[in-house]
Amino acid sequence: MYLNRLHLRHFRNYREQEIIFSAPKTILLGDNAQGKSNLLEAVELLSTLKSHRVSRDRDLVLAGETESKITAQLTRKHGAIDLDLLLRDKGRRTATINREHLKRQLDFLGVLNAVEFSSLDLDLVRGNPETRRHWIDTLLFQIEPIYAHILHEYQRILKQRNTLLKQAEHRALDPAELESWNHQLIISGTKVIRRRMRIIDRLAPIASAWHTKISNHTEQLIITYTPNIMAIENTPESIYQAFVDRLHLRHVAEQSLGTTLVGPHRDEIELSIDATPAKSYGSQGQQRTLVLALKLAELELIEQIVGEPPLLLLDDVLAELDLTRQNQLLSVIEDRFQTLITTTHLGAFDAKWLDSSQILQVRSGKIVPA
Repeated sequence: MYLNRLHLRHFRNYREQEIIFSAPKTILLGDNAQGKSNLLEAVELLSTLKSHRVSRDRDLVLAGETESKITAQLTRKHGAIDLDLLLRDKGRRTATINREHLKRQLDFLGVLNAVEFSSLDLDLVRGNPETRRHWIDTLLFQIEPIYAHILHEYQRILKQRNTLLKQAEHRALDPAELESWNHQLIISGTKVIRRRMRIIDRLAPIASAWHTKISNHTEQLIITYTPNIMAIENTPESIYQAFVDRLHLRHVAEQSLGTTLVGPHRDEIELSIDATPAKSYGSQGQQRTLVLALKLAELELIEQIVGEPPLLLLDDVLAELDLTRQNQLLSVIEDRFQTLITTTHLGAFDAKWLDSSQILQVRSGKIVPA
């Protein structure tokens, strides 16, 4: 797939800006806080409907305006696609494909596939389990868009069940009502667990192979999915029974604390290097190698499943990598993936790369050829 054109109106610090992409690699050059990351964020929103930087749409709208719009023209192997995403400081978004308004935003997912790699991704190693769950969930949104609905439904049920448990502080719980929410939690949670399990089973060996290559065969990466519900088999029946048993085991603690202690919202994805937890003992260099291996694995897996290479968004990461890791990353990209790279200087790129790249200067929300 190839992003031909991107138009931003009242988005972040861009009042009105159109970019025509004329090469497989585009380098966005500029000082910090000029709008380079904002442009990648716009592409990320078209890909996943989410920003990894903010959760509220009003934070994406230019100060003093009430709405912003991201428009893109994309070419995939089956033809050209026009995408529009209208964001409002108050109210619901509007998503459009080929000038047709979508009733379900879910239908917007999976059209533009992209993998973003930024310095914030080191939190995949250092951060809490929620960070790693969010990472794998975002990958699933692109590969299996229906998963966005499945996860949203699980979160809705979880919220309702927590509300019920909190009420136990003031009145006795209705056993039938709790059992009803238990059943819904199990059915929905099982769908989340099985999909996470499947995607990690596919991603782990690819990431391990990349890590072995980048580390020059000196280290082994192990990715382990540790669900909160430990079933004997990855079948709906086995997970259902394990869910029932664990809810029964924890029901006193749940009612005492007023919150749900059982389910995929408490899953963990463990990252280890040579059987040692990367979070606790990995050096900064090891952690960067690990994250780079994860991102390269995402690229490869998306390409395998959707049949086209996704876009790669690199947000000022070359400065975070040593020369060996830079070369590994740049050699993989070549012209295989359309790549948007932000940087404050061009020193990390050799002459061959610069000659084959489109270089754009970003200054105070305006973009011009460098």
